[in-house]
Amino acid sequence: MKGYDMINTILPEELILEIFTHIEESKSTRDSSSLVCKRWLKLERLSRKTIRIGATGNPDDLVNLLVDKFTNIRNVYFDERLPVSSPPLPQYGSSSSSYRSRSNRSKKRRRNKSTGSFSKIQPQAEYSELETFDLESFSLTDSGLTALARVTRLEKLSLIWCSSVTSAGLKSVAENCRSLKCLDLQGCYVGNEGLAAVGQCCRQLEDLNLRFCEGLTDTGLVELAAGCGKSLKVLGVAACANITDTSLEAVGSHCTSLQTLSLDSEFIKNNGIVSVAQGCPLLKVLKLQCINVTDEALLAVGTYCSSLELLALYSFQRFTDRSLCAIGNKCKKLKNLTLSDCYFLSDKSLEAIGSGCSKLTHLEVNGCHNIGTFGLESIGRSCPSLLELALLYCQKIGNHALYEVGRGCRLLQALHLVDCSSIGDDAICNIAQGCKNLKKLHIRRCYEIGDRGIIAIGENCKYLMDLSLRFCDRVGDDALIAVGQGCSLRHLNVSGCHQIGDAGIMAIASGCPQLVYLDISVLQNLSDIALAELGEGCPLLRDVILSHCRKITDVGLSHLVKKCTHLETCHMVYCPFVTSVGVATVVSSCVNLKKVLVEKWKVSERTRRRGGSILSYLCVDL
Repeated sequence: MKGYDMINTILPEELILEIFTHIEESKSTRDSSSLVCKRWLKLERLSRKTIRIGATGNPDDLVNLLVDKFTNIRNVYFDERLPVSSPPLPQYGSSSSSYRSRSNRSKKRRRNKSTGSFSKIQPQAEYSELETFDLESFSLTDSGLTALARVTRLEKLSLIWCSSVTSAGLKSVAENCRSLKCLDLQGCYVGNEGLAAVGQCCRQLEDLNLRFCEGLTDTGLVELAAGCGKSLKVLGVAACANITDTSLEAVGSHCTSLQTLSLDSEFIKNNGIVSVAQGCPLLKVLKLQCINVTDEALLAVGTYCSSLELLALYSFQRFTDRSLCAIGNKCKKLKNLTLSDCYFLSDKSLEAIGSGCSKLTHLEVNGCHNIGTFGLESIGRSCPSLLELALLYCQKIGNHALYEVGRGCRLLQALHLVDCSSIGDDAICNIAQGCKNLKKLHIRRCYEIGDRGIIAIGENCKYLMDLSLRFCDRVGDDALIAVGQGCSLRHLNVSGCHQIGDAGIMAIASGCPQLVYLDISVLQNLSDIALAELGEGCPLLRDVILSHCRKITDVGLSHLVKKCTHLETCHMVYCPFVTSVGVATVVSSCVNLKKVLVEKWKVSERTRRRGGSILSYLCVDL
């Protein structure tokens, strides 16, 4: 009946609130739903649990507004890493009153449109008179945190790079938000007093991130561990020069429920790691980048942390195979292992892991120059559950290692190879024949891999969705034809594969209609006909990178964007036959564009006015 609102009359508020709980993660859907009517707007605000705030003009005032409108929020995320542009100054000759009037009208329009969603507000909407402005006004301060403290049921708070926040603001939150479970202080200059207050008041705290908190010392972390150590499960510390083994000893004494520890410090030594290993028997995840830690620490981890599932070791140059042997002998639940720049590890370490950790699912070996073919063969023979393998800068690992992986790791879904000069087509053929569930294959600068290996992938790995062959200059059109005929790719990167031309890309266009990402940069033989075929065959493309393609012209671009209406990113620098006309065609045809990378001199004034916010330039004017 005309004038009769069936939705508002029939649907009870409890049902509408229940609907909103099922779309919590979709901000755009919630925003659209709140526009139905004032009743829905009110209910949406009542049901919203999460708010994310990027760079804003006046975050303290914004927090006050949010707290009043969204009374039941539980999770608040600030991230001030985003750049903030300066608000426009009034032009000479315009009165301050007229400028203030325009600003107020703009502010009103912006608030009506947002309908309670303030994930990002431009600074222009926050200032009326700008004779001068202070960059500090773009940062959250203690005043904003004090306002946020009115949300007494807050559970998660993230303050990433909020450099103006001090212990006073954090203390206010701690004293009022005693249900806080997750606190991220990355890049904040809070001191010991604020952290101690969190320990005293937030006895349910489970997750704490202290990366780049340069103002902290052992005093603050020790007091926190003593206060809420029983509930703490996740702790991250990085680049905190004044946090030493004393803090970790307190963690080992009080945080008996700790499950995840991430440390990046040159000041942590063996005593701290040993204390954590002995005092935290439930430890499952351990990530270490501590150059002064030796075998003694990791021997303790192997002895006491039998529940360990993930171990990541970065830049360790003071421990040997003894450490990994201890891990392999005791940590039978280990599933994920990363070894990066561990120069003194050899094949013996991987042999110990293979024989002791048969449940291993993820392995990354990066720059460990003494690990070779024999070590990886042990993994292939002993770890049938392996799902992902990454070999980066492993010059001593040869084809036979991947033969064993192909034969023994039938469940493998992802393989990454970077600068592995001894791995060639034979290895890739073995992977293709044995690992038919492969979904992701990334290869970069492996110059012994050519068409034969990739053809085998196309013929055998029917579930492959993500293929990257960067600077593999022996791979040509025949390889992509096989992939296009056998796989339905969603992501393809063939940057720098000079032998690939129109035939290979056209085969992908006809065989992979679900393609959303394509990098064909530095393909010198690619022409407009390939772009035309991509436009016809891959209408879902969102990201296209075609820089350094010297045969591409405005005609090819027009064919591409005519059908690829979902395009969001387009990089086209160093394409000599792409002119300002082609750039204008891309900008005007693709309504979803978020970024266009191009030379500045190719952008006309009209195009700059139309798409200034999405244009990025290769270089600035000299």
